[in-house]
Amino acid sequence: MKHVSRTSFFLILAAILLLAGCSTATPAPASAPAPETPAASEAKPSTDSQNKEIVLATTTSTQDSGLLDAILPAFESKTGIKVKVVAVGTGQAIKLGEDGNADVLLVHSRPAEDQFVEQGFGVDAYDVMYNQFYIVGPESDPAGVKNAKTAEEALQKIAEKQATFISRGDDSGTDKKEKSIWKNAGITPSGSWYLSSGQGMGDTLQMADEKNAYTLTDEATFLSRKLGLAVLMQGDKALLNPYGIIKVKSTGKPELADELISFFVGEEGQKMIGEFGKDKYGKGLFVPDAKKR
Repeated sequence: MKHVSRTSFFLILAAILLLAGCSTATPAPASAPAPETPAASEAKPSTDSQNKEIVLATTTSTQDSGLLDAILPAFESKTGIKVKVVAVGTGQAIKLGEDGNADVLLVHSRPAEDQFVEQGFGVDAYDVMYNQFYIVGPESDPAGVKNAKTAEEALQKIAEKQATFISRGDDSGTDKKEKSIWKNAGITPSGSWYLSSGQGMGDTLQMADEKNAYTLTDEATFLSRKLGLAVLMQGDKALLNPYGIIKVKSTGKPELADELISFFVGEEGQKMIGEFGKDKYGKGLFVPDAKKR
């Protein structure tokens, strides 16, 4: 009897230890509570804000004239898309597109725009609007520019008299146009009379005004500035100034870029472009002319 009792004791003790071990076992992973994560509503605003911003690389004339300040707020209010404007010369704007640092281009140098698309950097190019270039200068017009019949003849007269001429010199659309007119006139301008500002259109006009000099300017920027310069040559076909809008192919936000382009070439945007400046200058500073290229 004594031996049996000892055996029973050990069996009972083993059972107790087994039960105790089961009660302290690690819970199965499936029953463990899920790790806490930020609510979707907390993380979404910053992401949406970032995704709802695009970069528009454009020429200084659209900025200096006030056009973008007049129409972009309507686009942003309608779509919720924030547009970051980088206003530089057309050449610099196109370089931003080539480097993938812009989503949309709004520029004015058709040969450079066509090359941008042909080289695979841009897609969905549209004509959007146009105005004209002016050759402006002092009211006294010492070079006799106002008697010229063409833009080429006007620049020839300036070169002959070596009258002070201020060039943008910044590879902008205006600078490209000026250089093309000199080339067609058979002249390579140089000397102390031919100065380069290296600045945007507004600053270049200011410099020309201060130096009593001639310069080439887009119509919109000139009319939006109060200066003592006179318009001495306009209307020549060589002075036509068309603007194009192009989607950068490498943009990471193609849908937002499409919305901006659609606004500029659509009914609402074209109407706003056509009306811009009428109340202040008696005429629109740009002529709407949207069409797919």
